[in-house]
Amino acid sequence: MAVNLSSSAPEIRERRLNAVLRFDGTASELHEKSKASALKMTDCSYSQCSDCQEFCAKTLLCFIQGAAVVCHSPIGCYSMQALNNNGGRACAVQRGLPEFNCETICTNIQERDTVYGGVEKLRNACFEVYKRSKPSAIFITTSCASGIVGDDVEGVAEEIEAELSIPVVPISCEGFKSKIWTTGFDAAFHGIMKKIVKPAQKKQEDLVNIYNFQGSDTFTALLAKLNLRSQFVIPMNTVPQIEKLSEAACSAHICETLGTYVVAGFEDHFGVPEVKACPPYGIYWTDEWLREIARLTNRTDIVEDVIESEHKRIEEPLAELRKQLEGKTVYVIAGDSFTHNISNALHDLGLTIIGVNALHHDQKTDSGSVDTLGSLIENVGNIESFCVCNKQPYQIVKRLRKLRPDFLLTRHEGLTILGYKLGIPSTFEGDANISAGYDGLLTLGKRLLENWQTRQFNKTIHEHSSFPYTDWWMNAEGVSL
Repeated sequence: MAVNLSSSAPEIRERRLNAVLRFDGTASELHEKSKASALKMTDCSYSQCSDCQEFCAKTLLCFIQGAAVVCHSPIGCYSMQALNNNGGRACAVQRGLPEFNCETICTNIQERDTVYGGVEKLRNACFEVYKRSKPSAIFITTSCASGIVGDDVEGVAEEIEAELSIPVVPISCEGFKSKIWTTGFDAAFHGIMKKIVKPAQKKQEDLVNIYNFQGSDTFTALLAKLNLRSQFVIPMNTVPQIEKLSEAACSAHICETLGTYVVAGFEDHFGVPEVKACPPYGIYWTDEWLREIARLTNRTDIVEDVIESEHKRIEEPLAELRKQLEGKTVYVIAGDSFTHNISNALHDLGLTIIGVNALHHDQKTDSGSVDTLGSLIENVGNIESFCVCNKQPYQIVKRLRKLRPDFLLTRHEGLTILGYKLGIPSTFEGDANISAGYDGLLTLGKRLLENWQTRQFNKTIHEHSSFPYTDWWMNAEGVSL
């Protein structure tokens, strides 16, 4: 099986998926080399910034209603927790749910604990968080510090679980284990599948699991046209809901990077088949996604009528958007396969993809059944400037200055400002769901046009902005990116 739940943690992406952090070439070159896993992980001689798999794990776990998270880490590793709580409130509002905050606590590992160990602090933290909120499950996330010390987190979790009679789930997400921070998503899903999900007592043949991030609900109305219900996983689920995820008819995801590990695990261990189609970004991809879901849920007799109806419904507004956007260029910066998804949607709006920056690249996927990069090339054609670079502004700024796109679209807010400072209308794709499906395509086009109509704002920022990089770096030819 691709997903081994008897292990304490998933195999890291560098080994499991031959993931890499550096590439500079064309989309076709990247695709061809990935077929044979010919690219090798290499280090940057200088790194301006990065992310950590521990934070990625918490990004999922902190949105489980009724659960608590104990971060076995120094306080600095806990510093982004306010961002998760803000995201939880926003996600709850978007989906019409009561305001939500996750109960979290940090063990605050200090110098003494790195010498003598921090297991006693961990025990105390678990009991403290239980006293505060009586959670239905406790997740313990590890850190570089706890991993280096060698604290027996699994042993403590077993002891606490026996005493409290609730699941206590260790999540092995030490940052130093993997240079690919999205390994943290795999670690969170691994713990959930291993300790929370239960075998199905019955199947709900009209229920579709959709593995996604926090964000708006853009799937319920679409799947309802096939008489199906959608269940968003993990954000805003309760522990009892997660226990029953195995009852779904199939599992879909919005992004290979986030979802292929967990959907492969559910297919292998719980008999929930994966929706083996590209995520629903752009017209054709949405069509094929619906067809595959219809096949898995025995609705092939109605799916073509639904697709035809949806095409007719959006025909006029889509034509108008294409007319206004046609010929304009766009540069995309996002996580690995989400760059493929959003680029495909942008192409369907009539834009020219002038360049792509993926934050990492998995040369394989867990199921091996979906090839979004290959499908993107087939639909869009070769993209001449395709870069893999993990959020290094000193590289991205230089590339943007050279290509001068009409639009910049980024998945991470800290990079959107680079476009503003260069005078480029920039769109932050913080809600990964908002551009999915037929209506999502229209929404994306409208947002881009709004930015285009206010482009003078970007020009004004550009006139009063500067970067800290030398002229040598910005203008030199042949400097490796």
